Amino acid sequence: SLNCLDWSLLTPATKEMLALAEQLKGRFQGDPSFEYSLAEINAEAAARLVQSGKEPVIKEEARLIATIEQIDRAVGIVPRGAFVKTPLGSVHENRHFEGLSLVEAKKLSSYFHFTEPANLKNKTLLEKADLDPSTDFLDSLEHDIPRGSWSIQLEKGGTVVVLRSLLWLGLTFYHVPMTKQFGYVYFGTGEKNLDLPFML
Repeated sequence: SLNCLDWSLLTPATKEMLALAEQLKGRFQGDPSFEYSLAEINAEAAARLVQSGKEPVIKEEARLIATIEQIDRAVGIVPRGAFVKTPLGSVHENRHFEGLSLVEAKKLSSYFHFTEPANLKNKTLLEKADLDPSTDFLDSLEHDIPRGSWSIQLEKGGTVVVLRSLLWLGLTFYHVPMTKQFGYVYFGTGEKNLDLPFML
């Protein structure tokens, strides 16, 4: 939206958009038609685009689409048990999910990345023995690198659990224990906190 009244949907991100957007540094300009010159940032990537007949520029709109996709992949999370995987491989919302207990809600291992798992395949058979294949089919936050990239806090006298990402500053996830209420929101600059390993 340009005026906060009229809204339009963004197109899905492509692999090319994600690769180009990762090379851009600094704040957003606020103008979707603003063009970043790739020749100044990465001469090799700009040369490849010129050879394929494309202009060596990326619009801010494409950068925004790619950044939203990066944030969703990196820090889009759900509580354990909120979704189930059927024996046929499809994933559905768990209608029997009644929320995490307060004890479980305080543990980082009770939250999963809501994306295709990457680290699950690397686990040993001994580690997989304790997992329930219908609910533990996603990557847990406790194995995120760098360790300590999540902050867990209790709000409203322990009735709301809040997780904040220190890698994408501005990402806040909430869950009300013993209820189905959970979600996340991002209010940030769209810049990844690359200094995090030095801050921990």
